[in-house]
Amino acid sequence: MCGVPGSGKSTLASALAAQLQAAYLRVDVVETPLILAGVDVGPLGYQVVQEVAASNLALGIEVVIDLVDPWPETRRRWRELAARSAATLVVLECVVPDPAEHRRRVEARRPDLPGQVVPTWEEVTSCDYVLWDEERDGPRTIVDMTDTATAVTAARSRLSLPG
Repeated sequence: MCGVPGSGKSTLASALAAQLQAAYLRVDVVETPLILAGVDVGPLGYQVVQEVAASNLALGIEVVIDLVDPWPETRRRWRELAARSAATLVVLECVVPDPAEHRRRVEARRPDLPGQVVPTWEEVTSCDYVLWDEERDGPRTIVDMTDTATAVTAARSRLSLPG
């Protein structure tokens, strides 16, 4: 699950992980304590989540990963992990097409982890997010998160899940 902050990644990822009975790996859970400890996180949070994903995949456990994934380099690493693990990588990019609705969601968002700081609308609109290029970054499915129930149905369909 990828996309800019406030696009509905956590909502969709947690719903799918519960339905799949898969491990739910959220980068915020790794990065928040590191930031509180004064660590300059950079790509470290992504590396930790990737290693936890690899460990779960080695046990035959499906994983749902929840992160922004803003750079081609991190996207490439997920493809490499899938290849090494003989796993099928399905990338769902969450979007909220209406900027006013996206802004409303970002501004209404409250931290759900101790010490977490959520980004402001200004930070979201100026974040370093490289637009997806399927030739460079691989295939992905865009999921419109305007309506959560419709989005979950679309994601389930993409994953070929019943119901």
